[in-house]
Amino acid sequence: MTDENGRFNLEGLPIGEHILVFSSVGFEVKQVHVKLSTTQASKAITVRLESSDNLLEEVVITGTLRPMSKSSSPVPVELYTAKFFSANPTPSLFEGLQNVNGVRPQLNCNVCNTGDIHINGLEGPYTMVLMDGMPIVSGLSTVYGLSGIPQSLIERVEIVKGPASTLYGSEALGGVINIITKDPKDHQAFNADVMLSSWQEINTDLSYSFKAGKKLKSIMGLNYFLYDRPFDKNQDGFTDITLQNRMSLFNKWLFQRRENRPFSLAFRYIWEDRWGGEMNWNPSFRGGNERYAESIFMNRWELMGSYGIPGVKDLTLSVSANGHQQDAAYGTTLFNGNQYIAFAQLTWAKEWAKRHELLAGTAYRYTYYNDDTFATGSYEQDQPSITHLPGIFVQDQWSLNEHWTVLTGMRWDVNSIHGNIFTPRTNLKWTSANRLNIIRWSIGNGYRVANVFTEDHAALTGAREVVFLEELKPERSWNSNLNLVKKWRCANGTFISLDASAWYTRFSQRIFPDYMTDPNKIIYANLHGHSVSQGLSLTTDIVWASGLDTQIGITAQDVYVEENAERFTPVLTEQYSVVWKISYSFPEALINIDYTGNLYGPMKLPLLGTLDQRADHSPWWSIQNIKLSKKLVHGLEVYAGIKNILNFTPPANSIARSFDPFDQQVQFDSQGQVIASPENPQALSFDPSYVFAPNQGRRYYVGLAYSLTR
Repeated sequence: MTDENGRFNLEGLPIGEHILVFSSVGFEVKQVHVKLSTTQASKAITVRLESSDNLLEEVVITGTLRPMSKSSSPVPVELYTAKFFSANPTPSLFEGLQNVNGVRPQLNCNVCNTGDIHINGLEGPYTMVLMDGMPIVSGLSTVYGLSGIPQSLIERVEIVKGPASTLYGSEALGGVINIITKDPKDHQAFNADVMLSSWQEINTDLSYSFKAGKKLKSIMGLNYFLYDRPFDKNQDGFTDITLQNRMSLFNKWLFQRRENRPFSLAFRYIWEDRWGGEMNWNPSFRGGNERYAESIFMNRWELMGSYGIPGVKDLTLSVSANGHQQDAAYGTTLFNGNQYIAFAQLTWAKEWAKRHELLAGTAYRYTYYNDDTFATGSYEQDQPSITHLPGIFVQDQWSLNEHWTVLTGMRWDVNSIHGNIFTPRTNLKWTSANRLNIIRWSIGNGYRVANVFTEDHAALTGAREVVFLEELKPERSWNSNLNLVKKWRCANGTFISLDASAWYTRFSQRIFPDYMTDPNKIIYANLHGHSVSQGLSLTTDIVWASGLDTQIGITAQDVYVEENAERFTPVLTEQYSVVWKISYSFPEALINIDYTGNLYGPMKLPLLGTLDQRADHSPWWSIQNIKLSKKLVHGLEVYAGIKNILNFTPPANSIARSFDPFDQQVQFDSQGQVIASPENPQALSFDPSYVFAPNQGRRYYVGLAYSLTR
């Protein structure tokens, strides 16, 4: 194996003639004849490999639950390696996804900076986040747990856009993000990465792999993030970003068995203390009405593993469990929530009739949720929410010939609250003879059972009253996607890849939070109409022979809700977005430059009434970053960069009436509506939900990384 710059030292060759064989995945094997004489102490040669027909043959599993090359998968799967995320180092995956085409981390609160991940304009609850294929991040952690996934643990991230309920059940309505953690057998002996920013953020990643006998390997990872100095650069009296003290511990074990049957076990623990609010707040004011802040304590544990059943080939049991305890104070509103999820899935894979690959399985998910709001009863009688979700699924991948592949699948779930739910899907793939052109078409059904109190941060802040107009039913959707992949190999060694998609998703019974009818309420009901998400996306990847690597993604989408012959666009949904990553290496100097960024079009923003004079749409805005890294000796690397080069921040009045967070000077009518007064001519109340972009301006950072190989 060469180093990251393609260099390799071969020592101890005897004098005479030799044949060196060079090979790399995605390139043609090349042989070079070398002759060493008695006068040569060393000899340097340069070898350039030519791209092969099997370009970009990375292995993916998310689309079909079976390992296969990316180009062979009938389901379009986007793959992002740890190297992609290192171009813009961030303390968590949530921030790292900001440069993925069609994916946008969305902040939901100006005070506590919680957020979720949007795919193709759909809100965070429509995105299912997996870790090693297990549904770890859901419910309460959809809002808070994403910031606790450090990049140091990530081997790669696989993304499937569109409904995937046939394989993954509820929540996989808009797409799936599968975080594949590092494998102990492939990890270096020791890694360390420490980064410090000009905002005095400190992020530390440590990982260590070791052997515990001949057949047992393990990797341990520790992430610690600290930001404890409040800034108020927009001078609204509130912290610009949330103060955080977070620790995440990860341990993964790999057991070597006969015939390479899987047996792995992993554990993760996260602890976090975060708060945002008035600059003169301290913990003694927590829960009171003298100083406003949103303070959240979180403890979370996760356990996951897989085991190949003895005696039956390709029969695998996968299990996961997690517990999430949250103690929060949103001003004077106290919230304590507990959630426990247990999941088990048994899958069986079988090849038959030479051209068929069958996958069948059964799954069961148990969810326990309890808090101190009326969502789970009343103060007199506590009624925790308990959901049982057993299901079975089957899919068949049929290779008609060397060009055509068909994938059909179906799933049947029995939700203990909503009853039987059936979700089918079909995928069709055509591949050219040289494997440089691929066309995929899919149609499928998805569903989601919502719990607004664990998914919508605005329902917990106490700034608005939560109202249910009816008993909520599961959301349903139908999606169709057309995907085109085309690759070119130029004579000068340049490689070009183009990935284009067009999609259409129609929702029924969509649960839509209404912020506009009453500025003091969030009104929930199933949509008596339909909702549509449709659009086009294009991603280009050009690796120039000179060493320049450019990745550019463009998405144009139309997301709307139609009810009673009226059509409107949901808030915080962009119509256009552009992301890019441009890298260039100087091999001789061991220097690399990465330039990353994004650009978003205007989004509709949640105003508090007709008198609210704030802009009803955001401007075009962009976050751009640059990183310079230098390889030193013995696995040491130093890097530095600038985040948010343009110093973009949202308007200073994003928090409505930040000077009166407890609405002490707000007048209400008999129906609880805010009325205009000389002290409040715009009829506003305190509200932190007018947020569309991070409130952290330009900052500089430096980092030091070290890798020790055995």
